[in-house]
Amino acid sequence: MHCVIELLDGDTDFATRWRLIKLQFSKALPKTERLSALRAARGERGIWRRRYWEHLIRDEADYQAHRDYVHFNPVKHGWVKRVVDWPYSTFHALVTAKVYPPDWGGGLETPLRYDD
Repeated sequence: MHCVIELLDGDTDFATRWRLIKLQFSKALPKTERLSALRAARGERGIWRRRYWEHLIRDEADYQAHRDYVHFNPVKHGWVKRVVDWPYSTFHALVTAKVYPPDWGGGLETPLRYDD
């Protein structure tokens, strides 16, 4: 999972945020994944990486680059052909807010016209 999270000023507790996100998400899924002996012994789920990567956004250009990366990731991994096709993204709200055009990151195909 990739995301951009804005914490309150002075709050740098990313670890607790990720722990709570993972905990709540995991509670909603049946325990059907395979587990290694180590994960089973520790009571961990097999759906998450054990670590996370954090990056402090430096400026507006850095923010835009990371936001673009997050939105384009489903296309990059072949889950959809266009960013607009991924239904679980904040991309749709940002199109409504006119931050992105609807055809960003893959485009909306233009129908063929036969009236020429």
